[in-house]
Amino acid sequence: MLKRTSILFCMAFLVQSIMLAQTTDMVMIKGGNYIPLYGRDSSLVKVTDFLMDKLPVTNEQYVDFVKKYPEWQKSKAKKLFADGTYLRNWKNDTTLNDSEKLKSPITYISWFAASKYCECQGKRLPTVDEWEYVAMSDEELADARVKETYNQKILSWYEAPGTSMYEVGRNPKNYWGVSDLHGLVWEWTSDFNSILITGESRKDVDKDSNLFCGSAAIGATDLMNYAAFMRYAFRGSITARYSIKNLGFRCVKDVPLP
Repeated sequence: MLKRTSILFCMAFLVQSIMLAQTTDMVMIKGGNYIPLYGRDSSLVKVTDFLMDKLPVTNEQYVDFVKKYPEWQKSKAKKLFADGTYLRNWKNDTTLNDSEKLKSPITYISWFAASKYCECQGKRLPTVDEWEYVAMSDEELADARVKETYNQKILSWYEAPGTSMYEVGRNPKNYWGVSDLHGLVWEWTSDFNSILITGESRKDVDKDSNLFCGSAAIGATDLMNYAAFMRYAFRGSITARYSIKNLGFRCVKDVPLP
């Protein structure tokens, strides 16, 4: 009886934790199977349930982070983990330039820094499959790729200049309740260069060149999904210490097993 009570208590705590996350900064993503742009062992890829941040991490949130973890401040971050453009739009270690907004997405951020931020929140960066799985929805459908206008709309967003200066939450929530996966900034994933490029992409000249040429289409499941081609190409062209003007991130969290 005691064991059963403990199990019921743990399950209740788990449900309460998930509901709390959903009502604050995260939403539950119900897993399933989907066909990615680039298949691996099979056409379908399985994505398990997880929690995702509703919005990208903001400048304000990252200011709080570097105050708590000063080793990630602009002047203190190790060059091994962040290149020379890390937080270049900040005036100093804890203050933004006057032109930047606290509610805008954090950019000029390396993969190492983004990963550490998520880790310190008890979270992690999403995988490519998790990110693409959620990003394939619009406001109505979990998989909006069946719509002719879906790809066109994303491409028009990518063409818009200076979107990284906008505040988060400006775009409508998608099917899952997540905003700004498109139309604001590119976002880091945990395995960002695992699909097309292996190793350090800048050292792998031939593969890096092929990525931006026709051979990159080999193995693609949807030759008309230009928006996805752009995302995969962008991911494959960078390395973990790069800090780029229009590249930010958001975090996800595993759903604990009962």
